[in-house]
Amino acid sequence: MHAKAFFDTNVLVYLYSNDEPEKQRQALKHIESTENRWLSTQVLSELSNTLLRKFKLDHQTVANVIKEMQASFQIVTVKPSTIEHAIKLTKIYRYSYYDSLILAAALSQSCPVLYSEDMQHEQLIEQQTLILNPFKAAAPETSSPRTPQ
Repeated sequence: MHAKAFFDTNVLVYLYSNDEPEKQRQALKHIESTENRWLSTQVLSELSNTLLRKFKLDHQTVANVIKEMQASFQIVTVKPSTIEHAIKLTKIYRYSYYDSLILAAALSQSCPVLYSEDMQHEQLIEQQTLILNPFKAAAPETSSPRTPQ
């Protein structure tokens, strides 16, 4: 695993889902084995929304989840400079604005890894942050990270 990593919302959602126990186990394994864990305020907002709307958890439970996240992760605040960077990333890498905002937040903290199920596995962003899907098997040692075309 990695000493420092950023986590996308989709990875955290599996912690609270009973539908896919293997993904839940993998998500927990990656989180627990990462020493320096990062999230953004955007990820906290998206997680809250998913837990309230999709999982129908009560407000107090969701508030407790957010407190747990704050205790377990370092949180980066999305700032205007993060938004500007995200807009540039959308043009270069062709991700949605919201995915690019997560990328920009990870880059702002110099996270060498971003765990996400939604983005291209093994793509290297700005020669700094490698996107890894924590639910895919480990890549062979000989593979090289993908860069924009």
